[in-house]
Parts: sequence; C-alpha cells; structure tokens
Amino acid sequence: MHAPRVNSDAIVPRPVTIPGLGRPLKAEEMVISMGPQHPSTHGVLRLELVVNGEIVVDVIPHIGYLHRCFEKHCEQMANYQQVIPYVDRMDYVAAMSNEFGYVLAAEKLLKIQVPEQVEYIRVIMAEFSRIVSHLIAIGTYGMDIGAFTPFLFCMRDREHVLDIFENTCGARLLYNYMWIGGLSHDVPADFQKKVKDFCVYFRPKIKELNDLLSYNKIFIERTANVGVLPADVAINYAVSGPTLRGSGVKWDLRKDDPYSIYKRFDFEIPVGRGLKGTVGDCWDRYMVRVHEMEQSVNIIEQAVDALPAGDVGAAIPKRIRPEAGEIYVRTETPKGELGYYVISDGTASPFRVKVKAPCFVNLSAIAAMSRGAMVSDIVAILGSIDIVLGEVDR
Repeated sequence: MHAPRVNSDAIVPRPVTIPGLGRPLKAEEMVISMGPQHPSTHGVLRLELVVNGEIVVDVIPHIGYLHRCFEKHCEQMANYQQVIPYVDRMDYVAAMSNEFGYVLAAEKLLKIQVPEQVEYIRVIMAEFSRIVSHLIAIGTYGMDIGAFTPFLFCMRDREHVLDIFENTCGARLLYNYMWIGGLSHDVPADFQKKVKDFCVYFRPKIKELNDLLSYNKIFIERTANVGVLPADVAINYAVSGPTLRGSGVKWDLRKDDPYSIYKRFDFEIPVGRGLKGTVGDCWDRYMVRVHEMEQSVNIIEQAVDALPAGDVGAAIPKRIRPEAGEIYVRTETPKGELGYYVISDGTASPFRVKVKAPCFVNLSAIAAMSRGAMVSDIVAILGSIDIVLGEVDR
C-alpha cells in the first residue's frame, strides 16, 4: 500500500517574524534571551537578542516585569506630601535626587520660596546621591566585566555617605527627607565636619579606583571601542546624563538649565573624549561617572562652606492644595534628565503625575549601541547605561 502523497507546499516553513523587529528572521539568524535570570541584567529585564553566530544583529529590550504602577499610586492613593515616599522607590539608589525634582515641581505649583539653608542642604544631599549612585554603577560594572574587588571598595566608600544620610534623617536607602517647602529634619550639629571629613577621605579613593579598575588593561580591552553611541544618534534617542555626555555632548541641566542654586557653584561638566578608544564607547560612559564624582565633591565643599543658618521647616505649608494648573520640572539626576509633569485640579491630591525617567529613555538606545557587537559585549554595553528597573518599569 502506497503512502498518501503530501503537498510539498504544505511543508515549506513560513517565515518567522520577530515582534518588535518588523521583518522575518533570516535563515542564518537565531533569537536568544538574555535575562531576566542573567546576573548582569540588573534586575527584571529581558533582552531578546537576534544573533548571527556570535554577532548581535539586533536587541529588543522587554520591560514590564516589575509592575510598580508608581504614577497611578500618586494619583489615586496619596496627597502631594505622601507622593514623596513613592518617588524614593523609582531610582532607589539615588532617592534624594528623585525627591529633589518632585518637591521643586510642587513648590512651583504652590509658589513657595524655600529658605536659603534648605537650598544648600538639598544641593549637598543631591550631590551625595550622585556619588552614591555612581559608586554602585562603577562597582557593579566592574563585576559585570569580571573584577570583584572594586565593588567592595565602592561599597566601602558608599557606606560613609549613607552614615551621613542616616545621621541626618534616620534612613540609609529611602529617605522621605525633602519635603514640600523644606526638609523633614535639620542637619545635626556635626554635619559640616562630617561632610568635610568625607571629602578629604574620598578624593584619594577616586585615584585608588582609577589605578585598580579604570586603567586596568583587561578592563580597557573589554570596554574601549565597544558599544559606541555617536553624538548625533544619542541626541536622536533623547538620551541624557552620563550616557549622553559619554558621547561628547556637553549637556547638563545644572549648567544649561539651572535650578535651585546651582548657578552659585563652580564645577565642570565631564564628557567622553575617546582617550582609550572611540568617543561614546563604554569606557567613556564609565569615565564620565568617575569624573562626575570628583565634581560632586567640589560642589559639596563649596556648599558646606557657605551653608547658612535657618529654619528648614519655616516654609512648609500646613495645608497643601495648589490652584488648578500644570507644571513640568526637570533636574539632572545621576542617570540623566528626570522630569515631573504634575497637573493640579485644585484638590489635595495631584490629578496627574507623569514622570520622564532617564533610565527608560536611555535603555531605548541599547539596540543602536549593540548592533555588530559580540554577544559577550552585551553585558558591558548594558552595564555602561546604568539602569535601575524601578525607574524603567515605574
């Protein structure tokens, strides 16, 4: 008995179309997942890699595994003051910076002028937050590449800043310190001494870090000429922060659209210069963060020397109910431009709180950095962006 004839057209494989890629998968290509279980994906992130052998053809980031619902919590469950603990939990390694932008937005809605002492303390805390964030970024980046010891050094130095935070407001990670119109606590009596002692302690540690990691031959080979993001592409993707400045674009809101009292301080804006490879590569993005820590120390020293006396709670309103209106305020956080768009309907709770998160925007450029790279380079490229998923999937 003969087998039934099979229509040859029925067994021709149909082209596989990758969602997010917009074209069929070629015969020599393969789709693999990196994360969210991969230890270097920095949280609940899945990267869908389209590869041709070991060469990356495209990268499709998949977010949405954290489900924070931050914005809806602010609108449905909180009044204006109660929003602050929620903003702490976006970029949770730089919570002070998250608070800074939000309270500035609320104060503009309320037309509140805060005391001089509050302005100086906020700047000091925001720059400490930048140092803490960059230490985490640099330490974990060293581990991504394969160097464990720098992570221990960075965590050691970070503890000194967290001690100052704890001594000031009682918390080490999520602070609820910057309030609308002022601060939750005045600084302790020994605050200025501890801040100055840290600056003296920390400057040599930056050189130690450079000797240990930044100019290490293996580290340079893994990061130089890898993940290059040209300046025009960076601008087209609207990236910001060290990711943008690493591409040689000298743009920093503290200088180019000043807020608070940043105009009073003398500091430089580090940019990538291609000293070890190509402008805009992973090494440049890394070194921008190292140099930014030095500049933050400069700002902190100037601010603490000029810190005036005053009452940090003098302008805190007893009742927060702004007139109907809208406001957009942006600040330069460690990751980049953090923007708050707040709509007031005249009630005690915000009608709308929309956040432009730098980690979310910067992550969108990972495909442009990764095309043509090796699979092993993806870890270095992702780490150089320095994302926190609490801010991406907010």
